[in-house]
Amino acid sequence: MSERLPITYNKKPCYDIVFTQSFDSLWEELKEMGCENKRLCIVTDSKVNELYGEEVLEAISGRCLKAVKYIFPNGEENKTLKTVQEIYRYLIQEGFDRKDMLLALGGGVVGDTAGYTAATYLRGIDFVQIPTTLLAQADSSIGGKTGVDFDGYKNMVGAFKMPRLVYMNLSVLRTLDDRQYFSGFGEVMKAALIRDSLFYEWLIEKMYEICERDLDILQEMLFCSCKIKKNIVEKDPLEQGERALLNFGHTIGHAIEKAKDFSLCHGECVALGAVAAAFISWKRELLTMDEYYEIRDMFVPFYLPISVEGIDPEEILRLTKSDKKMESGKIKFVLLKKIGKAIIDNTVTDEEILAAVNEIHFSDEDAHA
Repeated sequence: MSERLPITYNKKPCYDIVFTQSFDSLWEELKEMGCENKRLCIVTDSKVNELYGEEVLEAISGRCLKAVKYIFPNGEENKTLKTVQEIYRYLIQEGFDRKDMLLALGGGVVGDTAGYTAATYLRGIDFVQIPTTLLAQADSSIGGKTGVDFDGYKNMVGAFKMPRLVYMNLSVLRTLDDRQYFSGFGEVMKAALIRDSLFYEWLIEKMYEICERDLDILQEMLFCSCKIKKNIVEKDPLEQGERALLNFGHTIGHAIEKAKDFSLCHGECVALGAVAAAFISWKRELLTMDEYYEIRDMFVPFYLPISVEGIDPEEILRLTKSDKKMESGKIKFVLLKKIGKAIIDNTVTDEEILAAVNEIHFSDEDAHA
């Protein structure tokens, strides 16, 4: 059974998130937006194309003015301005104008890259998010943030561009490998920790079903997770204040991601960053010791790391200072006041960050202890 979650922008209806378990209703959703008279370009990567590219192309072919597909190589290393330029070139060759539309079919890399292309091609054309990973369904496809990496720094070039629709076919989650699937759970846990303690308890209660990828439970989980993000994004669409809460775990997480040369998945780094932020929260006596250890240990059953080896804490500290979330030379750090309530803090010190990184750093000395 499909469900809808409407998203507003500046207090006006903007787009719907559709939760379903197939691609069967995709064309009906596109038809509602007048796509019979549009050129549609599916932007996807080589891996997702093999799984779903032809199925989605068949769903729209012969029903719209023109249906084409642009495929770029899979991987975070291709989330660059060069890829965006190649998509521009393809759209120009295919005669795409401002009335036409992109369909971003894939995970966060595809969604962010296609979204940024849509935001900037001819000063902006429409696009639809069709996320195919748990990470993208839980987080990156919602809220209108688009962008690409620059010189290895995450999302340094970007724009806010709201999609016309987010179409989530949850059955695609069954084709994800375990590591990618559980990486996405890092963002789900983040949503619960910053805003909803009851949802956090529900995640623990439904641990088995989530790990087994029960589609009905996943639909309920994603609906709750997306509703948390919806409520935050609608109040602060351009990240002037409260939306920064969604960066819980990301400041140290992004630094680890870069330091490890993207060998760790994004959700794995978010989990590590969340543990570090919870550690600082405990040391500041916002959380109790029991709450800190419970938060840390609850990532383990979902196959997410709570420690990392092969990093230099001083380098992690330096990388946090190049994060795009810096404000007037200070890091906007997200801490937990309690499970289900996050706060933004600009006073976290270098010493606190180093202590937190050392807490999650599994060193050679630990191995020989």
